[in-house]
Amino acid sequence: MADRLSIEDELRIIKKNVVDLLPEDEMVEKLKRSRQTGRPLRIKFGADPTRPDLHLGHYVALRKLKDFQDLGHKVVFIIGDFTGLIGDPSGRSKTRPRLSEEEVRENAKTYFEQVGRVLDVEKVEIRYNSEWLGKMTARDVIELAATYTVSRMLERDDFAKRFKNEIPIYIHEILYPLFQGYDSYAIEADVEVGGTDQTFNFLVGREVQKAFGQEPQVILTVPLLEGTDGKQKMSKSLDNYIGISEPPGEIYGKVMSIPDELVVKYFKLVLYYDEDQLEEVRRQMEENPRDTKARLAYEIVKLFYSESEARRAAEEFDRVFREKQLPSEMPEFYVPAEGKNIVDLLVEIGFAKSKSEGRRLVSQGGVRVDGERVTDIEAIIVPGENGSVLKVGKRRFARLLRSKS
Repeated sequence: MADRLSIEDELRIIKKNVVDLLPEDEMVEKLKRSRQTGRPLRIKFGADPTRPDLHLGHYVALRKLKDFQDLGHKVVFIIGDFTGLIGDPSGRSKTRPRLSEEEVRENAKTYFEQVGRVLDVEKVEIRYNSEWLGKMTARDVIELAATYTVSRMLERDDFAKRFKNEIPIYIHEILYPLFQGYDSYAIEADVEVGGTDQTFNFLVGREVQKAFGQEPQVILTVPLLEGTDGKQKMSKSLDNYIGISEPPGEIYGKVMSIPDELVVKYFKLVLYYDEDQLEEVRRQMEENPRDTKARLAYEIVKLFYSESEARRAAEEFDRVFREKQLPSEMPEFYVPAEGKNIVDLLVEIGFAKSKSEGRRLVSQGGVRVDGERVTDIEAIIVPGENGSVLKVGKRRFARLLRSKS
């Protein structure tokens, strides 16, 4: 596709929804050389498999990778199975918990099916950074460490704050940006794509490439997408995420829960609306915010599933939230005839990750059984003869049935 476009048009596509393209003149030179030699640019994207699910925040970067892929360039997807054992300290106020090799491998398995919802995975070069980082000797690590100074490393915002507040910074965390930078050298990256929180790591990558005699990569950053809380960037650890492989109804409901002020941003970054379309969205938000948000939810479900699934999700949402009816389908769980403690029940069903979270949900009034709020953490739940409906928060329902044994 790229050879049918001017360099200016190709650059315009690349820059859409981008925060920084650094340095832009180097990007132009790389594009020109790519056309002259017929060699596609190598576009690096790295993901540490610290969590098994990708969400809309990841999708913003994946959509930019699709732009490059559509232009005929080569996306190199690096699974950080080695760096995942360290944990990226970017944006962290404390040391990130380290994962075991088993956890990293298990999480990585689910990545490719999810990435395939956005990219043509048959055209993606998939690499694991243990290929080169796992083979490094102590001498290799020393040579890599010699490419960057401690003072420059401590200029990094999160490290600077931790240093000032006397919060420990461990040596393995300082090595992380260097290892990520070495990834760029190992695969000969022309461009690295990621969120704005990765800018420092990408800059380190440029320095590592130059130190080892390689032309440095161009840095391309995309905006961070706030989650359903409307405040912090989308993250599974903050439980404000919308997973791209979640059930259609769950995606629809979560999108409907985002604050109104994020609707235009979601249309822009997730659905790729241009400025004229966004202006229309702004006008519609003033006239009818509920229906505009519903259209956003519908289009996002359709993006990852189908029109029929989006229609079904919308109808189910209206049934539950507008018509105040119960969902047409609910997971069923059996409860002993003598009943079960409400907190234990929430954990067992999966509506609470821990007993402490279960107690919090009950104490805050977020749990109902057959429409009646349960506020006593010691309550014993005995389903009715025809079953009972458990509701947690606004969107989670389960049918409780009395065990026959």
